[in-house]
Amino acid sequence: MLEVCVEDISGLWAAVEGGADRIELCSALALGGLTPSSALISAAARVPVPVHVLIRPRAGDFVYDAREADLLAADIASAVAAGLAGIVIGASRPDATLDVALLEKLVGVARSAAAQRAKPIALTLHRAFDLCRKPLEALEATIQLGFDRILTSGGAETALGGRTTLTALARQTHGRIKILAGAGINPSNVASILATGVDEIHASCQVPLPPPDPRLIELGFIPAHTYRTTASAVSALASAMHAWPRGS
Repeated sequence: MLEVCVEDISGLWAAVEGGADRIELCSALALGGLTPSSALISAAARVPVPVHVLIRPRAGDFVYDAREADLLAADIASAVAAGLAGIVIGASRPDATLDVALLEKLVGVARSAAAQRAKPIALTLHRAFDLCRKPLEALEATIQLGFDRILTSGGAETALGGRTTLTALARQTHGRIKILAGAGINPSNVASILATGVDEIHASCQVPLPPPDPRLIELGFIPAHTYRTTASAVSALASAMHAWPRGS
């Protein structure tokens, strides 16, 4: 299962055309991803593969106050009503453990909205999980909350660096939840990640763009280096995954 993370309409269709099994929709990938616009969510609801939307109201940490929690709940309800297949959420306490109370509330909002539309909603816990100092305990808490999967690098900067933890997580799941490995995965290293026993792969499949107009950088409209998801990059990663011998 290849999930491709995209931040705009061109990336959305590049993921579809390249053979992604599922899409994570967000905006501002350079900031780690933020909640996308309602128009982009509506467009994503019409593509022929399942789309999960990231619900994250701001950059920075995942410690949310009451006002931000209300925004999270409203965005979740709106995304579910729009018809998307899943939502991606996370929340932390100041000590970097999962904010179980808030997550329980948000899961309830998602389930309630899904019941109203009479169609299930998939739930992914995002990389707030990677801040947890005791990942195996956090895994059990996530299962108790009712999540379907955890997006994780194994607590490292990249999934390749987190292989030991990814292996331990995959072994402890016993089929109760899926482990979606992400961060720095590409065709050259995906076999090493699959060998940990994880269930799914997450990647942006972005390639560098040609140098932009210097004025765009000078005025702060774009960063010095820009990237874009391409169908060929998605296809290359999908092919590398399919070439990996199942059961290895």
